[in-house]
Amino acid sequence: MFAIIYRADDRAEIQLRGRWTLDAGAISWQALEAGLEGAPRPLREIGFDCRQLEQWDSRLLTFLLRLREYAQGRAIQFATDGLPVGVQGLLELALTVPEHKGGGEPARPFSLLHTLGEQALEVWNDVLEFTRFVGEWVIALQRLLRGRARFRGGDFAHFLQSAGVDALPIVSLISLLVGAVLAFVGAVQLQLFGAEIYVADLVALGSVREMGAMMTAIIMAGRTGSAYAAQLGTMQVNEEIDALKTLGISPMEFLVLPRSLALILMLPLLCLWADLLGILGGLLVAVGPLHIGLLGYLHETQGAIDLVDVATGLIKALVFAGVIALAGCLRGLQSGRDSAAVGRATTSAMVTAILLIVIWDAITTLIFNRLGV
Repeated sequence: MFAIIYRADDRAEIQLRGRWTLDAGAISWQALEAGLEGAPRPLREIGFDCRQLEQWDSRLLTFLLRLREYAQGRAIQFATDGLPVGVQGLLELALTVPEHKGGGEPARPFSLLHTLGEQALEVWNDVLEFTRFVGEWVIALQRLLRGRARFRGGDFAHFLQSAGVDALPIVSLISLLVGAVLAFVGAVQLQLFGAEIYVADLVALGSVREMGAMMTAIIMAGRTGSAYAAQLGTMQVNEEIDALKTLGISPMEFLVLPRSLALILMLPLLCLWADLLGILGGLLVAVGPLHIGLLGYLHETQGAIDLVDVATGLIKALVFAGVIALAGCLRGLQSGRDSAAVGRATTSAMVTAILLIVIWDAITTLIFNRLGV
Protein backbone atom coordinates (compact mmCIF):
# COMPACT_ATOMS: atom_id res chain seq x y z
CA MET A 1 0.00 0.00 0.00
CA PHE A 2 2.83 2.43 0.82
CA ALA A 3 6.54 2.70 1.37
CA ILE A 4 8.63 5.43 3.01
CA ILE A 5 11.83 6.68 1.40
CA TYR A 6 14.06 9.11 3.28
CA ARG A 7 15.78 11.72 1.16
CA ALA A 8 19.03 13.51 1.95
CA ASP A 9 17.31 16.87 2.46
CA ASP A 10 15.38 15.65 5.57
CA ARG A 11 12.39 14.83 3.38
CA ALA A 12 10.26 11.69 3.73
CA GLU A 13 8.64 10.59 0.49
CA ILE A 14 5.67 8.26 0.81
CA GLN A 15 5.16 6.04 -2.20
CA LEU A 16 1.48 5.15 -2.64
CA ARG A 17 0.91 1.87 -4.45
CA GLY A 18 -2.03 -0.19 -5.66
CA ARG A 19 -5.65 0.47 -4.85
CA TRP A 20 -6.63 2.98 -2.14
CA THR A 21 -10.36 2.26 -2.05
CA LEU A 22 -12.86 1.37 0.65
CA ASP A 23 -12.94 -2.30 -0.37
CA ALA A 24 -9.14 -2.66 -0.37
CA GLY A 25 -7.05 -4.11 2.43
CA ALA A 26 -6.52 -2.44 5.79
CA ILE A 27 -3.99 0.38 6.13
CA SER A 28 -1.64 0.22 9.11
CA TRP A 29 -1.47 3.75 10.43
CA GLN A 30 0.70 2.57 13.30
CA ALA A 31 3.30 1.27 10.85
CA LEU A 32 3.33 4.56 8.97
CA GLU A 33 3.68 6.58 12.17
CA ALA A 34 6.45 4.31 13.42
CA GLY A 35 8.27 4.69 10.11
CA LEU A 36 8.05 8.49 10.25
CA GLU A 37 9.15 8.57 13.88
CA GLY A 38 12.10 6.32 13.05
CA ALA A 39 13.57 8.70 10.48
CA PRO A 40 17.40 9.04 10.74
CA ARG A 41 17.08 12.80 11.19
CA PRO A 42 14.20 15.09 12.19
CA LEU A 43 11.90 15.48 9.21
CA ARG A 44 11.43 18.81 7.50
CA GLU A 45 8.88 17.81 4.86
CA ILE A 46 6.57 14.97 3.86
CA GLY A 47 5.99 14.40 0.12
CA PHE A 48 4.34 11.81 -2.10
CA ASP A 49 5.13 9.61 -5.10
CA CYS A 50 1.94 8.36 -6.77
CA ARG A 51 3.30 6.82 -9.95
CA GLN A 52 2.27 3.34 -8.80
CA LEU A 53 -1.14 4.44 -7.51
CA GLU A 54 -3.91 2.60 -9.40
CA GLN A 55 -7.30 3.55 -7.92
CA TRP A 56 -8.41 5.81 -5.09
CA ASP A 57 -11.55 7.16 -3.43
CA SER A 58 -12.50 8.89 -0.18
CA ARG A 59 -10.31 6.46 1.75
CA LEU A 60 -7.20 8.14 0.38
CA LEU A 61 -8.55 11.59 1.30
CA THR A 62 -9.24 10.46 4.86
CA PHE A 63 -5.71 9.09 5.10
CA LEU A 64 -4.17 12.32 3.76
CA LEU A 65 -6.19 14.52 6.15
CA ARG A 66 -5.01 12.46 9.10
CA LEU A 67 -1.43 12.55 7.87
CA ARG A 68 -1.63 16.33 7.41
CA GLU A 69 -2.88 16.73 10.98
CA TYR A 70 0.05 14.56 12.13
CA ALA A 71 2.53 16.75 10.22
CA GLN A 72 1.05 20.00 11.54
CA GLY A 73 1.34 18.74 15.10
CA ARG A 74 5.08 18.24 14.60
CA ALA A 75 5.80 21.36 12.50
CA ILE A 76 6.53 19.29 9.38
CA GLN A 77 5.71 20.70 5.94
CA PHE A 78 3.02 18.78 4.07
CA ALA A 79 3.72 18.90 0.30
CA THR A 80 0.84 17.89 -1.97
CA ASP A 81 2.47 18.55 -5.37
CA GLY A 82 3.16 14.84 -5.86
CA LEU A 83 -0.51 13.86 -5.51
CA PRO A 84 -2.91 13.51 -8.46
CA VAL A 85 -4.63 16.71 -9.53
CA GLY A 86 -8.05 15.41 -8.48
CA VAL A 87 -6.79 14.49 -5.04
CA GLN A 88 -5.22 17.93 -4.62
CA GLY A 89 -8.51 19.64 -5.55
CA LEU A 90 -10.62 17.55 -3.18
CA LEU A 91 -8.08 17.97 -0.41
CA GLU A 92 -8.13 21.76 -0.83
CA LEU A 93 -11.94 21.74 -0.82
CA ALA A 94 -12.03 19.63 2.35
CA LEU A 95 -9.70 22.09 4.08
CA THR A 96 -11.61 25.16 2.86
CA VAL A 97 -15.14 24.12 3.87
CA PRO A 98 -15.45 23.78 7.69
CA GLU A 99 -16.80 20.60 9.20
CA HIS A 100 -20.55 20.61 9.80
CA LYS A 101 -21.00 20.50 13.56
CA GLY A 102 -24.17 18.45 13.52
CA GLY A 103 -23.08 16.05 10.80
CA GLY A 104 -21.20 13.60 13.01
CA GLU A 105 -22.42 10.85 15.23
CA PRO A 106 -24.97 12.16 17.72
CA ALA A 107 -23.54 12.72 21.16
CA ARG A 108 -24.46 10.26 23.84
CA PRO A 109 -26.87 11.71 26.41
CA PHE A 110 -25.37 12.52 29.78
CA SER A 111 -26.67 11.02 32.97
CA LEU A 112 -29.26 12.79 35.10
CA LEU A 113 -26.66 13.49 37.79
CA HIS A 114 -24.32 15.09 35.23
CA THR A 115 -27.12 17.27 33.85
CA LEU A 116 -28.22 18.39 37.33
CA GLY A 117 -24.62 19.19 38.23
CA GLU A 118 -24.14 21.33 35.12
CA GLN A 119 -27.36 23.22 35.78
CA ALA A 120 -26.39 23.79 39.41
CA LEU A 121 -23.01 25.18 38.36
CA GLU A 122 -24.68 27.41 35.79
CA VAL A 123 -27.09 28.79 38.41
CA TRP A 124 -24.21 29.34 40.84
CA ASN A 125 -22.19 31.21 38.20
CA ASP A 126 -25.24 33.38 37.42
CA VAL A 127 -25.62 34.21 41.13
CA LEU A 128 -21.95 35.19 41.36
CA GLU A 129 -22.16 37.30 38.21
CA PHE A 130 -25.30 39.08 39.40
CA THR A 131 -23.70 39.74 42.79
CA ARG A 132 -20.63 41.20 41.13
CA PHE A 133 -22.83 43.37 38.92
CA VAL A 134 -24.75 44.67 41.95
CA GLY A 135 -21.45 45.54 43.61
CA GLU A 136 -20.33 47.51 40.56
CA TRP A 137 -23.68 49.31 40.52
CA VAL A 138 -23.30 50.31 44.18
CA ILE A 139 -19.83 51.70 43.45
CA ALA A 140 -21.22 53.68 40.51
CA LEU A 141 -24.03 55.00 42.73
CA GLN A 142 -21.46 56.19 45.27
CA ARG A 143 -19.61 58.02 42.51
CA LEU A 144 -22.89 59.65 41.50
CA LEU A 145 -23.57 60.83 45.04
CA ARG A 146 -20.11 62.38 45.07
CA GLY A 147 -20.79 64.09 41.75
CA ARG A 148 -18.22 62.05 39.83
CA ALA A 149 -20.44 59.75 37.76
CA ARG A 150 -20.96 60.68 34.12
CA PHE A 151 -24.22 60.32 32.21
CA ARG A 152 -26.42 62.69 30.27
CA GLY A 153 -29.38 64.36 31.93
CA GLY A 154 -31.39 64.16 28.72
CA ASP A 155 -31.03 60.38 28.69
CA PHE A 156 -32.17 60.19 32.31
CA ALA A 157 -35.26 62.31 31.55
CA HIS A 158 -36.09 60.05 28.60
CA PHE A 159 -35.82 56.92 30.77
CA LEU A 160 -38.03 58.54 33.42
CA GLN A 161 -40.75 59.13 30.86
CA SER A 162 -40.37 55.67 29.34
CA ALA A 163 -40.57 53.91 32.71
CA GLY A 164 -43.26 56.22 34.11
CA VAL A 165 -45.81 58.05 31.98
CA ASP A 166 -45.50 55.72 29.00
CA ALA A 167 -46.26 52.71 31.21
CA LEU A 168 -49.41 54.15 32.76
CA PRO A 169 -51.95 52.75 30.23
CA ILE A 170 -50.94 49.09 30.51
CA VAL A 171 -50.44 49.31 34.30
CA SER A 172 -53.85 50.94 34.70
CA LEU A 173 -55.65 48.33 32.62
CA ILE A 174 -54.03 45.33 34.30
CA SER A 175 -54.50 46.74 37.82
CA LEU A 176 -58.18 47.52 37.22
CA LEU A 177 -58.81 44.00 35.93
CA VAL A 178 -56.85 42.36 38.75
CA GLY A 179 -58.87 44.29 41.33
CA ALA A 180 -62.08 43.19 39.63
CA VAL A 181 -60.95 39.56 39.57
CA LEU A 182 -60.03 39.66 43.27
CA ALA A 183 -63.50 40.99 44.05
CA PHE A 184 -65.21 38.26 42.02
CA VAL A 185 -63.12 35.46 43.53
CA GLY A 186 -63.64 36.72 47.08
CA ALA A 187 -67.36 37.27 46.57
CA VAL A 188 -67.94 33.65 45.56
CA GLN A 189 -66.87 32.43 49.01
CA LEU A 190 -68.00 35.37 51.13
CA GLN A 191 -71.56 35.18 49.78
CA LEU A 192 -71.85 31.74 51.39
CA PHE A 193 -71.62 33.44 54.79
CA GLY A 194 -73.49 36.63 53.90
CA ALA A 195 -70.30 38.66 54.35
CA GLU A 196 -70.06 40.32 50.95
CA ILE A 197 -68.97 43.58 52.53
CA TYR A 198 -65.60 42.04 53.39
CA VAL A 199 -64.81 41.97 49.68
CA ALA A 200 -63.58 45.51 50.29
CA ASP A 201 -61.04 44.25 52.87
CA LEU A 202 -59.86 41.48 50.54
CA VAL A 203 -59.38 43.76 47.54
CA ALA A 204 -57.79 46.60 49.52
CA LEU A 205 -55.29 44.46 51.42
CA GLY A 206 -54.54 42.24 48.43
CA SER A 207 -53.89 45.19 46.16
CA VAL A 208 -51.93 47.36 48.57
CA ARG A 209 -49.75 44.71 50.19
CA GLU A 210 -49.23 42.26 47.36
CA MET A 211 -50.90 42.42 43.97
CA GLY A 212 -50.25 46.08 43.20
CA ALA A 213 -46.48 45.79 43.56
CA MET A 214 -46.31 42.27 42.10
CA MET A 215 -48.39 42.90 38.97
CA THR A 216 -46.72 46.24 38.31
CA ALA A 217 -43.29 44.63 38.63
CA ILE A 218 -44.18 41.79 36.26
CA ILE A 219 -45.56 44.26 33.71
CA MET A 220 -42.40 46.38 33.93
CA ALA A 221 -40.19 43.30 33.68
CA GLY A 222 -41.79 42.40 30.36
CA ARG A 223 -42.02 45.98 29.14
CA THR A 224 -38.99 47.87 30.47
CA GLY A 225 -36.54 45.24 31.71
CA SER A 226 -36.56 43.40 28.40
CA ALA A 227 -36.25 46.74 26.58
CA TYR A 228 -33.10 47.52 28.55
CA ALA A 229 -31.64 44.14 27.57
CA ALA A 230 -32.52 44.68 23.90
CA GLN A 231 -31.04 48.20 23.87
CA LEU A 232 -27.74 47.20 25.47
CA GLY A 233 -27.58 44.00 23.42
CA THR A 234 -27.96 45.98 20.21
CA MET A 235 -25.22 48.31 21.40
CA GLN A 236 -23.03 45.25 21.88
CA VAL A 237 -23.71 44.16 18.30
CA ASN A 238 -22.85 47.64 16.99
CA GLU A 239 -19.71 47.75 19.20
CA GLU A 240 -20.93 50.97 20.83
CA ILE A 241 -20.09 49.68 24.31
CA ASP A 242 -16.55 48.86 23.17
CA ALA A 243 -16.29 52.42 21.85
CA LEU A 244 -17.35 53.80 25.26
CA LYS A 245 -14.69 51.72 26.99
CA THR A 246 -12.09 52.92 24.49
CA LEU A 247 -13.00 56.53 25.33
CA GLY A 248 -12.62 55.79 29.03
CA ILE A 249 -16.37 56.02 29.77
CA SER A 250 -17.77 53.43 32.15
CA PRO A 251 -20.79 51.59 30.66
CA MET A 252 -22.04 51.07 34.22
CA GLU A 253 -22.20 54.82 34.85
CA PHE A 254 -23.22 55.97 31.38
CA LEU A 255 -25.72 53.23 30.46
CA VAL A 256 -26.81 51.20 33.49
CA LEU A 257 -27.05 53.89 36.18
CA PRO A 258 -29.59 56.23 34.47
CA ARG A 259 -31.80 53.33 33.42
CA SER A 260 -31.82 51.71 36.84
CA LEU A 261 -32.38 54.96 38.75
CA ALA A 262 -35.27 55.91 36.46
CA LEU A 263 -37.01 52.59 37.08
CA ILE A 264 -36.32 52.71 40.84
CA LEU A 265 -37.92 56.16 41.02
CA MET A 266 -40.92 55.37 38.83
CA LEU A 267 -41.96 51.88 39.93
CA PRO A 268 -43.08 52.86 43.47
CA LEU A 269 -45.20 55.65 41.96
CA LEU A 270 -46.70 53.21 39.49
CA CYS A 271 -47.33 50.87 42.42
CA LEU A 272 -49.36 53.57 44.19
CA TRP A 273 -51.36 54.14 41.02
CA ALA A 274 -51.89 50.39 40.63
CA ASP A 275 -53.17 50.18 44.22
CA LEU A 276 -55.75 52.87 43.51
CA LEU A 277 -56.85 51.23 40.26
CA GLY A 278 -57.06 47.82 41.93
CA ILE A 279 -59.34 49.22 44.63
CA LEU A 280 -61.40 50.96 41.93
CA GLY A 281 -61.78 47.66 40.05
CA GLY A 282 -63.06 45.96 43.18
CA LEU A 283 -65.38 48.90 43.79
CA LEU A 284 -66.95 48.59 40.35
CA VAL A 285 -67.64 44.90 40.89
CA ALA A 286 -68.98 45.45 44.43
CA VAL A 287 -71.31 48.29 43.49
CA GLY A 288 -72.43 46.57 40.27
CA PRO A 289 -72.98 42.79 40.38
CA LEU A 290 -72.70 42.44 44.18
CA HIS A 291 -75.05 45.38 44.95
CA ILE A 292 -72.92 46.68 47.83
CA GLY A 293 -73.44 50.30 48.78
CA LEU A 294 -70.79 52.73 47.60
CA LEU A 295 -70.34 54.48 50.96
CA GLY A 296 -70.26 51.17 52.81
CA TYR A 297 -67.55 49.82 50.50
CA LEU A 298 -65.43 52.96 50.86
CA HIS A 299 -65.80 52.95 54.65
CA GLU A 300 -64.78 49.28 54.86
CA THR A 301 -61.78 49.93 52.59
CA GLN A 302 -60.66 52.84 54.74
CA GLY A 303 -60.75 50.71 57.85
CA ALA A 304 -58.96 47.76 56.23
CA ILE A 305 -55.70 49.46 55.28
CA ASP A 306 -53.35 51.94 56.86
CA LEU A 307 -50.01 53.58 56.04
CA VAL A 308 -48.06 50.51 57.17
CA ASP A 309 -49.79 48.41 54.52
CA VAL A 310 -49.06 51.02 51.87
CA ALA A 311 -45.41 51.23 52.96
CA THR A 312 -45.13 47.44 52.75
CA GLY A 313 -46.15 47.49 49.11
CA LEU A 314 -43.85 50.41 48.31
CA ILE A 315 -40.84 48.66 49.86
CA LYS A 316 -41.55 45.61 47.73
CA ALA A 317 -41.90 47.80 44.64
CA LEU A 318 -38.55 49.43 45.39
CA VAL A 319 -36.82 46.06 45.63
CA PHE A 320 -38.55 44.80 42.49
CA ALA A 321 -37.45 47.89 40.56
CA GLY A 322 -33.79 47.29 41.37
CA VAL A 323 -34.08 43.62 40.44
CA ILE A 324 -35.76 44.36 37.09
CA ALA A 325 -33.34 47.11 36.07
CA LEU A 326 -30.17 45.23 37.03
CA ALA A 327 -31.33 41.95 35.47
CA GLY A 328 -32.21 43.67 32.18
CA CYS A 329 -28.95 45.63 32.01
CA LEU A 330 -26.83 42.62 32.99
CA ARG A 331 -28.33 40.37 30.31
CA GLY A 332 -27.92 43.13 27.75
CA LEU A 333 -24.23 43.57 28.56
CA GLN A 334 -23.78 39.77 28.43
CA SER A 335 -25.33 39.58 24.95
CA GLY A 336 -23.38 38.20 22.02
CA ARG A 337 -22.61 39.92 18.74
CA ASP A 338 -25.53 38.80 16.57
CA SER A 339 -29.27 39.33 16.38
CA ALA A 340 -30.07 35.87 17.77
CA ALA A 341 -27.97 36.62 20.85
CA VAL A 342 -29.92 39.85 21.41
CA GLY A 343 -33.17 37.88 21.32
CA ARG A 344 -31.81 35.37 23.82
CA ALA A 345 -30.61 38.18 26.09
CA THR A 346 -34.05 39.81 25.98
CA THR A 347 -35.81 36.57 26.87
CA SER A 348 -33.28 35.78 29.60
CA ALA A 349 -33.70 39.26 31.11
CA MET A 350 -37.46 38.84 31.45
CA VAL A 351 -37.22 35.30 32.84
CA THR A 352 -34.51 36.30 35.32
CA ALA A 353 -36.43 39.37 36.47
CA ILE A 354 -39.71 37.50 37.04
CA LEU A 355 -37.92 34.69 38.87
CA LEU A 356 -36.15 37.17 41.17
CA ILE A 357 -39.40 39.09 41.70
CA VAL A 358 -41.13 35.96 42.99
CA ILE A 359 -38.13 35.02 45.16
CA TRP A 360 -37.80 38.48 46.70
CA ASP A 361 -41.56 38.72 47.21
CA ALA A 362 -41.46 35.51 49.23
CA ILE A 363 -38.45 36.73 51.23
CA THR A 364 -39.95 40.14 52.03
CA THR A 365 -43.30 38.58 52.94
CA LEU A 366 -41.58 36.24 55.41
CA ILE A 367 -39.63 39.17 56.89
CA PHE A 368 -42.76 41.28 57.30
CA ASN A 369 -44.62 38.40 58.90
CA ARG A 370 -41.78 37.77 61.33
CA LEU A 371 -41.72 41.46 62.23
CA GLY A 372 -45.47 41.49 62.68
CA VAL A 373 -46.01 44.12 59.99
